[in-house]
Amino acid sequence: QLQASGGGLVQAGGSLRLSCVASGRTFRYSNLGWFRQAPGKQRELVAAIDVGGNTNYASSVKGRFTISRDNGKKTTYLQMNSLKSEDTAVYYCASGEYRRSYTDAESYDNWGQGTQVTVSS
Repeated sequence: QLQASGGGLVQAGGSLRLSCVASGRTFRYSNLGWFRQAPGKQRELVAAIDVGGNTNYASSVKGRFTISRDNGKKTTYLQMNSLKSEDTAVYYCASGEYRRSYTDAESYDNWGQGTQVTVSS
């Protein structure tokens, strides 16, 4: 089970940090991803991290967002800087089997509830 938090309302140019806490004993063996879905748009994988700490980002957030994980706390984070109005969306964390590609959005099969991020311009 995954529990996301940290969303809110922020002005353009501001920052937010999302957190996602997991329960269960398989966290350290799971790939982790942050997805987002804006109204009328498809859900997209914006950041992912594998069990070895390798990371991957969507081009739209590269250089502004940073994903990290703390296996001891069973938590993954998404640090979002220089936020833009187009970053407004519901953000979800998800985990997937480590043997699958962490950059493959279809590999994620365990989802947390979403947290709303709204960026005002």
